[in-house]
Amino acid sequence: MKTQNIRTLSLILSILCYLLVGAAVFDALESDSESSRKRALEQKLHELKQKYGFTEEDYGDVERVVLQSEPHRAGRQWKFGGSFYFAITVITTIGYGHAAPRTDAGKAFCMFYAVLGIPLTLVMFQSLGERINTAVRYLLRRAKQGLGLRKTEVSMGNMVLVGLLLCMGTLCVGAAAFSHFEDWTFFNAYYYCFVTLTTIGFGDFVALQKTNALQKRPPYVAFSFMYILVGLTVIGAFLNLVVLRFLTVNTEEPAVCDTHVSPQLLTQYTVCVVKKGVLQEMCVNVPGKRLGYLH
Repeated sequence: MKTQNIRTLSLILSILCYLLVGAAVFDALESDSESSRKRALEQKLHELKQKYGFTEEDYGDVERVVLQSEPHRAGRQWKFGGSFYFAITVITTIGYGHAAPRTDAGKAFCMFYAVLGIPLTLVMFQSLGERINTAVRYLLRRAKQGLGLRKTEVSMGNMVLVGLLLCMGTLCVGAAAFSHFEDWTFFNAYYYCFVTLTTIGFGDFVALQKTNALQKRPPYVAFSFMYILVGLTVIGAFLNLVVLRFLTVNTEEPAVCDTHVSPQLLTQYTVCVVKKGVLQEMCVNVPGKRLGYLH
């Protein structure tokens, strides 16, 4: 069996095992808490029925009204500011779920918009991520030269370490800002930033959902939009490096490896040349186009 086939099979088995481990851990951590919350809600519902004489049908109507009114707390979701926010969550595939088109025309346009916007956004983040990594590599080399080090080559390990520090810094800055503006704990704000910038987008924490925030706090709205776009670029550049680090199996010859730009797959390839653990050069190979080298 070819080495590539063995490697692919190993990756599939590794992911399956990782999923099983994750399921077991989440089951152990969340299952009891879920049961407790469900019992508490059922008890509260029983008390409300007794106090106000609710029937099941009445409760269903109240529940539906409450759920449908939740997105409107932030203001008009489909005015320009809210629509811009929604467009960002579409083309970056964050998809919080805090707002969604209700009309058939809106749903049709959303699909068309996503089909064109997602690939374009991925290519943009790919290009920006490359520029960040190139700039970091240049600055590291100059720093080593300034410190008078004998070896001024920038290794892949150096790049990954700096990328990790940049990611942590980006997440901490966002956590500090959102904990202030949203009155979240620092941990919950950090969690929000991580879930957003990795495009997981659960939607359990969503910024700009306070009363009329979209219309009454334009500076905070602008900061939120910029943070998401810049943060995705930084995280994407780091994930690029991590994938290259683990998929470059031949340290003497060029190795072709699929690349992650942000947490989404691209139909591009990155060729990296690594000699003796040192990143010599990288280039992006887009089918049908010439190679673009990243120095």
